[in-house]
Amino acid sequence: MTQVLVTGGAGFVGSALVRRLFERGYSVRVIDDLSAGDPARLPPEVSFTRGDVKDLPRLWTLLQGVDCVYHLAARVSVPESVRFPREYNTANVDGTVSVLEAARDVGVRRVVLVSSGAIYGAQQHQPVHESLPPAPDSPYAVSKLAAEQYLHTIGRLCDFETVSVRVFNAYGPGQQLPAVHPPVIPQVLRQVLGGGSVVVHGSGVQTRDFVYVDDVVDALIAAGTAPHVNRRVINVGSGVETSVNDLVALIGAVTGHEPHLLHTTQQSAGVSRLCADLTLAGELLGFRPRVFLEEGLRRIVEQDERFAITPAP
Repeated sequence: MTQVLVTGGAGFVGSALVRRLFERGYSVRVIDDLSAGDPARLPPEVSFTRGDVKDLPRLWTLLQGVDCVYHLAARVSVPESVRFPREYNTANVDGTVSVLEAARDVGVRRVVLVSSGAIYGAQQHQPVHESLPPAPDSPYAVSKLAAEQYLHTIGRLCDFETVSVRVFNAYGPGQQLPAVHPPVIPQVLRQVLGGGSVVVHGSGVQTRDFVYVDDVVDALIAAGTAPHVNRRVINVGSGVETSVNDLVALIGAVTGHEPHLLHTTQQSAGVSRLCADLTLAGELLGFRPRVFLEEGLRRIVEQDERFAITPAP
């Protein structure tokens, strides 16, 4: 039985990964500080520890006998990182270095870092491939790039395997919906189903790559076991470029509620285009996205009680 540790394993993507690993017979341990996670998401048989990944003695204990670490513990809001860059550096960079130190000390075989497509920033070439020079444009993106650099450098120096998976805009049932800086898909669903205005930053023609959470989990599990991935950076997305305007229209179609758009320039709309080139993920991980946006949105409204559809007035 393969033993794994998932940091940030009570969060949205982390808990989905933990559930799938458990279903496949892995022995799973989770550490999460619960700043954005909920242990109720986890199977009761999974070993859960509430704690900070910067607590090295606790990590040493949790890593005994572990073959692979999935490191998801991070702060993930781009706008929030602009306000609190020091906190993002502490959580995302210092936290990663602590995990890598502990993995080195205990003798873990492989560390898989969940990184971000935000590292690419504004690129002329779309879809973006892993050999493009990074152009991070937020403290969050900088922190993820620094985490990647530490990951591969320490892994090389200390002789354990490292893989960085750059996940694009993950979404799915159960995604957190904080009051401040919520992710775009659950926020638009809430606004459309609530009959309020859908606030769109900028013109809405900016594009993103929305990848369903189950597809992300497929890629992460493959990254933990695949050969020939040591020191690699690998994109994981849907490979489909979708504008915010088209996303809103699709949510309207799926829910049967007419969206009322309100465009604003009070907050940056971010880069104009971003879409993942999945060539390397296909070659190294055998990854092919299975759930595309319309089906993913339907699954949310069917499975997430927060977005249960009521008849439009």
